[in-house]
Amino acid sequence: MKSVQQEVDERSNLTGTNKFELLLFRLGGDASGEHSELFGINVFKIREIVAMPTITKVAGAPDHVLGVVNLRGQIIQVLDLPGIAGVTPKTGLNIMLVTEFARTTQAFAVESVEEIVRLDWTQVMSAEKSAGSGMVTSIARLEAADGQPARLAQVLDVETILRNLNPDAHTENIEQAVGNKMKLKPGAVILAADDSVVARALIEQGLDAMGLPFVMTKSGKECWDQLNHIAEAAEAEGKTVHDKVALVLTDLEMPEMDGFTLTRNIKSNARFGNMPVVIHSSLSGTTNEEHVKNVRADAYVAKFSAEDLSRTLRTLLRQ
Repeated sequence: MKSVQQEVDERSNLTGTNKFELLLFRLGGDASGEHSELFGINVFKIREIVAMPTITKVAGAPDHVLGVVNLRGQIIQVLDLPGIAGVTPKTGLNIMLVTEFARTTQAFAVESVEEIVRLDWTQVMSAEKSAGSGMVTSIARLEAADGQPARLAQVLDVETILRNLNPDAHTENIEQAVGNKMKLKPGAVILAADDSVVARALIEQGLDAMGLPFVMTKSGKECWDQLNHIAEAAEAEGKTVHDKVALVLTDLEMPEMDGFTLTRNIKSNARFGNMPVVIHSSLSGTTNEEHVKNVRADAYVAKFSAEDLSRTLRTLLRQ
C-alpha cells in the first residue's frame, strides 16, 4: 500500500506528464432524480470533501446560494450545484466540496462523490460546440475498467458558474486598472490560450485595454500548433518567431495539452527557448506556483485581475 507521502508526490509529479486527476461526483437527474450524469472537477481545486454540515441561511442571498458554514473558524459560502445545473438530487445534498482557486474559497453542495480518476489531458475534449450553457468546459472520456463500460464526465467551469451567480462581485474598471497602453514591435502579437469562454472574453478585454494585439487559442495544443505555424511563416520571411510573438499567455487546465506541458515544450525548444511565458490560472496556492517555477514559466498571475496581469506583462515586455 502506498504511503500518504507517495500519493502526494505522485500527484505533484503529474504536472510533468500532461496528466491530472479528476474528482468524479453526481448532482442528480431529472425531476424524479433519474438519469444522473457524471461530473468532474480537477483535484487541484479541491481543498477537502466533507459530509454536509449545518448551513446557516443568509437573508437576501442570491438564488442557489444555500448559505454559509463555519469550517474550523472560516466562514464559507455554500452553493447549490444541482440547482445551478438544473437537476434534482434523488437522495439530497449529502456532500460538500470545499474548493480553492483564484485565491478564493467556496463550497459546492453535491449529491454524491464517486471516485478520483487519473487521466491524460488528451482524453479531455473541448465541450464548447456541444455545451451551450458555458457551465461545462470540457468532456472527459473515462476508459472501461473493473467491469464498467466506458463513461463520459462533464468537467464544470466553476469560475464561470461563480461569475454568473454574482457578477457584481467581479466588476473591475479595466481601462483604469491597466494604466497606460503598451506597444509591441510592429507585426508582433501576444499569443494566448484558454479553454473557458468567459476567461477568453476577460483576457481579450484586458489585452484590448492595454493596446496589445493578440491571437487567442482554445487549448494548449492549439496554441502550440499556432506558435509553430507562426515560427515557420516568420522563417520564410527571413525573420524569427520573436519578431511575430512577443509573449505567450496560457491557462493551466486545458483539453488535449495543459499549460504546464505547453510551457515546457516552449522552454525546451531552441526555437522558442527565450520566449516569455506567463501562466494565467485559477489554480492558486504554493504547490501550483512551485510547479510553475519547475516548468520555467517567467511569471504566474492568478485569474482574473486586469491590474495584476497588466503589471506582469509590463515588466516582461519592458514597458
